Amino acid sequence: MKNKVNRSGFTPQENLISILPSTLVGISMLFATIASALLNFPPEDPNHKIVIIICGIVGILHLAFYYFIFTVAFNKSRYVWINAIIAALTLSTLTYFIPQEVSSLLYILVFISALPASLLSNRGPAYFLIFSVTSFHFLAHLNIQQPSYQWITHFGFTITAFIGIETVQQLKSISAQHINRLEIINEFSKQIVSTLDTKRVFSLLTNAFQGALEADSYYVGIIEGDQLRLELFYDDGEFIQNAQVNKKGTLSNWVSTHQQALFLPDLRQRIELDDVEIITIGNDTPTLSWMGVPMHSAHVDGVMAISSYRPNAFDRSDLELLSNIAQRAALALDNTYHHAIVQKQARLDSLTEVFTHGYFIQTLREQAETCKAQNQPLSLIMLDIDYFKQYNDTFGHLIGDEVLISLCDVIRRHIKNTDAVGRWGGEEFCVALPNTDAQQALQVARRIRETMSTLKVRNAEQMTIPIPTVSQGIATFPVETEDITKLIDTADKRLYMAKERGRDQIESAPALP
Repeated sequence: MKNKVNRSGFTPQENLISILPSTLVGISMLFATIASALLNFPPEDPNHKIVIIICGIVGILHLAFYYFIFTVAFNKSRYVWINAIIAALTLSTLTYFIPQEVSSLLYILVFISALPASLLSNRGPAYFLIFSVTSFHFLAHLNIQQPSYQWITHFGFTITAFIGIETVQQLKSISAQHINRLEIINEFSKQIVSTLDTKRVFSLLTNAFQGALEADSYYVGIIEGDQLRLELFYDDGEFIQNAQVNKKGTLSNWVSTHQQALFLPDLRQRIELDDVEIITIGNDTPTLSWMGVPMHSAHVDGVMAISSYRPNAFDRSDLELLSNIAQRAALALDNTYHHAIVQKQARLDSLTEVFTHGYFIQTLREQAETCKAQNQPLSLIMLDIDYFKQYNDTFGHLIGDEVLISLCDVIRRHIKNTDAVGRWGGEEFCVALPNTDAQQALQVARRIRETMSTLKVRNAEQMTIPIPTVSQGIATFPVETEDITKLIDTADKRLYMAKERGRDQIESAPALP
């Protein structure tokens, strides 16, 4: 079972460990105070002895009970204040009776009591305890003539106690910040390894940046040739989309080239780096602090960087945190890119690199739904290479494969990026043309036929071989049918009508020439 971290920055077990030494030392000091007071008081002051004994016993029992309570109590902050009040009353009472010769023991007890209060809570209980006891001690001895060095000593003890409490609070703050960063990294790691979505990775990166680092700007750049494409770019409160810069001369290029982290706490000072020129990306506000780390994996080559408009905004721990984030992000992005490649290969025909039969049907249905919602037509062209079996038998399957590849290249040349091409089977292909009516589809089909008639391939002996003709059938959605299965069947029937008319023909809707 994991220990739960509380707001003090320590686990319950760590809290007990932190107060145990103070408890043992406090009990020992109370015994010493009682013994010292008894030895120094004259016999005619028995009441003083009784008060000191009672206060010492109460203090010892209280410390023992205090430690026991913290092993079982749920709401410990409440008991911190109770302890501070009881300790303040007990030690304040001792200020009236404890001999001046051992008054330094009183301040040691104050510090020992305030220290665990500061560890387990905030400044409040510890300051209350120190202020209460020192105030009572001052009032109790205000009318008593004391050497100046004793007042100076008491004042020094008080200042030391306050400094000790502040030191504890600062250490707690640093510890809490460190724990918070570790939790962010841990949560980031758990979430990022379970996603194969690139957009999700960048979303998690945004959360990690904003939760763990205080930066005015940050970006994740992927290197593509001479360019740095900023997949994630945040600057001065806004996200900037589709940013791309020439990497030459940039700090990111230096990081990528040397595969080393770069820490520049104050850019007002001159930078001694080879082939680096400071340029501004995003807003015109000058960057005064910058650090970047490389991101490298099998499919990823990039840079992760953060910056600030203030000098010395980051330290080495921030750089280490950024490096940890970058390492995990590079692996996650590598997984998403590899997954995308595998998915792409799974939906593409291995020879022609057009969509497979199944994926084309899926794409066709999605495009049809979009066109229907937008009240736009969609045309479908079915193509088949004429006499392809005889062609293969005559020139061989390698030449036949080259013909299939050439046909798909021609088709892609005459359609838009939003269109889709699929291999229906063997030498038969289909083309989905969203936002395209029957007349426009006919023009596309004619361009494909004309281009195919001009192509030639060469065999192993470098002899020129003509490419066979193609027959095509066209159907349009939703003018002719709103059913995708019927749309495919209509285009397929028209394809065979084109073959029956002598091949190298295009069969479209009856209303078209």
